[in-house]
Amino acid sequence: MIRINQLKLDYRHREDELLHKAASLLKISPKDMTELKIVKKSIDARKDTSGKQKIRFIYTVDVSVKNEKKCLARIKDKNISLVQNKQYCFTAHGNQIIKNRPVIAGSGPAGLFCALMLARAGYRPLVIERGADVEKRTEAVKNFWEKGELSADCNVQFGEGGAGTFSDGKLNTLVKDKSGRNRAVLEIFAKAGAGDEICYMNKPHIGTDVLVHVVKNIRNEIISLGGEVRFHTRLSDICMKEGRLRGIKVISDEKEYTIDTEVLVLAVGHSARDTFEMLYQRSMKMEAKPFAIGVRIEHPQKMINISQYGIESDERLPAADYKLTYTTAGGRSVYTFCMCPGGHVVNASSEPGHITVNGMSYHARNSENANSAVIVNVTPDDFGSDHPLAGIAFQRKWEAKCFEAVDGQNKIPVQLFEDFKKHKVSNGYGDIKPVHKGIDAFADLNQCLPSYVCKSLVEGIENFGTKIKGFDRGDALLSGIEARTSSPVRMVRDDTFQSNLGGIFPCGEGAGYAGGITSAAMDGLRVAEAVAAIYRPLTHTAYSKS
Repeated sequence: MIRINQLKLDYRHREDELLHKAASLLKISPKDMTELKIVKKSIDARKDTSGKQKIRFIYTVDVSVKNEKKCLARIKDKNISLVQNKQYCFTAHGNQIIKNRPVIAGSGPAGLFCALMLARAGYRPLVIERGADVEKRTEAVKNFWEKGELSADCNVQFGEGGAGTFSDGKLNTLVKDKSGRNRAVLEIFAKAGAGDEICYMNKPHIGTDVLVHVVKNIRNEIISLGGEVRFHTRLSDICMKEGRLRGIKVISDEKEYTIDTEVLVLAVGHSARDTFEMLYQRSMKMEAKPFAIGVRIEHPQKMINISQYGIESDERLPAADYKLTYTTAGGRSVYTFCMCPGGHVVNASSEPGHITVNGMSYHARNSENANSAVIVNVTPDDFGSDHPLAGIAFQRKWEAKCFEAVDGQNKIPVQLFEDFKKHKVSNGYGDIKPVHKGIDAFADLNQCLPSYVCKSLVEGIENFGTKIKGFDRGDALLSGIEARTSSPVRMVRDDTFQSNLGGIFPCGEGAGYAGGITSAAMDGLRVAEAVAAIYRPLTHTAYSKS
C-alpha cells in the first residue's frame, strides 16, 4: 500500500474529490487505483497568515495501485511512502494446564476485551459482574436520574460496560502503541456496531446510545465461543493456598458460594472500593497514586463552535471540542478532561450518602451545551495518610460533603462561576441552562472541595478565558464534584502481569493501568496475552462449570 499523509481538502468537499486529490498527488489517473482506504481524518481550523479562519479536513489515506514501486519512483514527496500495516496477533502458547476456567471480575472495557480474546483462543472464560446487563442497567440508571433512587450495585459506575457506558464513549488515547492493540480495539468496536468511522477519526467517539448495543454484542460473542457471563454476581473474597489462587467467593442473590479457579483477572473498575478493601485485607500489594478532582463546567455549544471554527454550526462539522491546561502560581496543574461536546452532565454516584458527577454524550452530540471536567491534580501528599487506600478515603470525604451540601439528597450541586468566586449559593441561572441527567440543586461548591482546589479552579478557569472567549463568563455553570477521574490505587503487578498473590492479574483502569475506554481495553488485551503465555487453552480440556 502507498500511504499519503497530509492530504488537505476544504471541509465542504465532495466525496469524489478525495479520490481525485489522491490520484493527482500520485500523478496517476483515478482508474489506476484499485483501493483507497481512509486511515485517519482530522480537522484543521487554524487561521492562516492573514488571520482568516480556514477549515479543512486533513486525511491520511492508503492507496493500492497496479505497480506501487513504479508509481513511487516518479514522486518526491515526504508525505508519500510505501507502508506495511502491522496486524495485531494474539497467540496462545502457554504450556501449563489450567483445571478451571479463568474468571474475569468486571465487564467494563478491560474485562470485556480480556474475556473476548480468551474466548476466541479457547479458554471459555467466566465473566462475573456485580451489576446488571446493559438493558436492565439502563433502566436502573434512568430511575436514579429521574427519582434519585440509587442502586448500590447497578448504577453509572457498576454494570455491563463499566463506567464508560454512561459517558461520551471517547476512544482516543495517548498510549503509544506499536503492537497494533489500539487498532485491534477500534476494529472490534466497529465490528460490534460502533461504525467504521471510529477506525479513522482523529478523535473517535461512540456515544452512550450506541455503546449499550456494542457491549451487548461483545458479550454475545463471548458466550457464543463458550464463555459465560453472570450478572448480579459480586466478588466477595479470594481463596489462597501456598501463595497461589485456588478459588474465589462471590455473592449473588444474597447467597455466597465458591468458584474454583487458578486465574482471576481483576478488571473491577476505579469505583470498586469494597473490593480494594478486601484485597488489602488479603495482603495484596497496592499503592496510592495521584489523580485529579474538580467540577464540570457548561457553556453553550455554539460559543465553543465559534471559538474553534469561527461559525456557530455546520452539519458537515462535528460539535467542536477543546483541551486546555494551566499551571497555577502554586504549581498545581489545572486542566480540562473528558470534554463532552453537545453533552450532558450526569449524576454518577455509586455509594449512598456520596455525590459525584461525570459527562455523557449521545452519538449525535446535539445538546445545547458543551461540558467538560475542569480538574486539579492531587497527590498522596494531599491525602493525609500514607495508607495505600488513602486516596479512596480522600474521595469519599469530599463526595460526602457534596451530599451534605444538597441537604442529604441524591442531587447534583450546581453554582454559577461568578457565585463560586464569591462563595455564594446561586439563586438562579443566567443565559446558560443546565443540560443534566439527574436532579440538581443550588449549593456552594466551595464546601465540596479542598480550598486549594477551589483557588486553583478559579485561577485556571480565568486563564482559560484568555484562550476561549467566554470560558470564564459569570454564568458558566459549575456542577460537582468530579472525583472519579482515575483510580486512586495501583495494584502492583510483576513482569507476568500478576500481583504478589499468584494467579491474580490486576487489569485496566481500576487496577491503575489505564485512563479511559481505549487504554483499558488495550490493557485487557495485554492481560489476556499474559494469561495465554502461561496456560494452555481449555478447548480440549474437561472443566467444571462451578
